[in-house]
Amino acid sequence: QVQLVESGGGLVQAGGSLRLSCVASGGTFSVYNMGWFRQAPGKEREFVAAISWNGGSTYYGDSVKGRFTITRDNAKNTVYLQMNSLKPEDTAVYSCAAGVGSITAVDWTSWGQGTRVTVSS
Repeated sequence: QVQLVESGGGLVQAGGSLRLSCVASGGTFSVYNMGWFRQAPGKEREFVAAISWNGGSTYYGDSVKGRFTITRDNAKNTVYLQMNSLKPEDTAVYSCAAGVGSITAVDWTSWGQGTRVTVSS
């Protein structure tokens, strides 16, 4: 179990960009696959993006593919989510997660508290 703290959320107009950060502590960051999830009010949690432990593989949810990019810097124990061409439907609380296993079937065991992103039309 590692501790995860997100930052970078805020209010942005449609078409704009934000970069979220998630800093990990209390574990060996390079061992974990990392991911981003989001949850809008009244909706279920949605998978956004994931990146493998060595950064060699990435995966994106259909709704964000082509607009969002996940990266990681193991030297800084940080994973990022670059969000471009934001839409009002991207409004949600974004949480990062850490887990082990195949990048396509991760056991997500650690979660951050979330950072809120609001996209205005």
